Amino acid sequence: MMISKKWIATIFASSAVLISGFASASAIEQFKSFVVNTKTAKGTFVQVQVKLVNGKVQPGKTSSGIFKFSRPGKFIWNYVKPYEQSLQADGDKFYMYDKDLNQVTIKALGNAIGSSPAAILFGSTDLEKNFTLKDAGTNQGIEWLEAIPKEKDTQFEVIRIGMKDGLPIAMELRDTFGQISTLNLNNFERNPNFGASEFKFVMPAGAEVLRP
Repeated sequence: MMISKKWIATIFASSAVLISGFASASAIEQFKSFVVNTKTAKGTFVQVQVKLVNGKVQPGKTSSGIFKFSRPGKFIWNYVKPYEQSLQADGDKFYMYDKDLNQVTIKALGNAIGSSPAAILFGSTDLEKNFTLKDAGTNQGIEWLEAIPKEKDTQFEVIRIGMKDGLPIAMELRDTFGQISTLNLNNFERNPNFGASEFKFVMPAGAEVLRP
């Protein structure tokens, strides 16, 4: 198990008229539209844990994988490289599977994602119930917003989301210890059809089950 269990997941215009509209919209407007109009999605991600060395930002461990979700509260976030680990929710429970340990941690979904990045990407449309949102400017053609959890007892201090053409393409997660992780979301497909059992967790043979 080399990928930190602290990080709980995380995920997600066909005409010139739509694209130009997105380009003129703020990051918050784009993101609210994405949440309302994107019921399901899938894609790939690259996550980098950033570290500070002598006051300078340097990239640390890199991991990558695939994600899919069905709003609200159903998602799969699978780390594929360099080590396999799966974060999954079926709308009721949250499962974290560590392949190396053959160990499954099961939690109630609400307690597991709370004010986390997963709650933003995969949760309900009532974002401002749990987060204070504000626009955070433009950088290299990407419109950024900041989501600050309203709960005091949360591991994340601020979550930044980068929007382009109506899609979240990047995230920056800063935890309460000052550690930073960045996410790039790629190959984004909006509103694919998923089968009824797509997000049903299948218990691996012989796995140890933990219910903290």
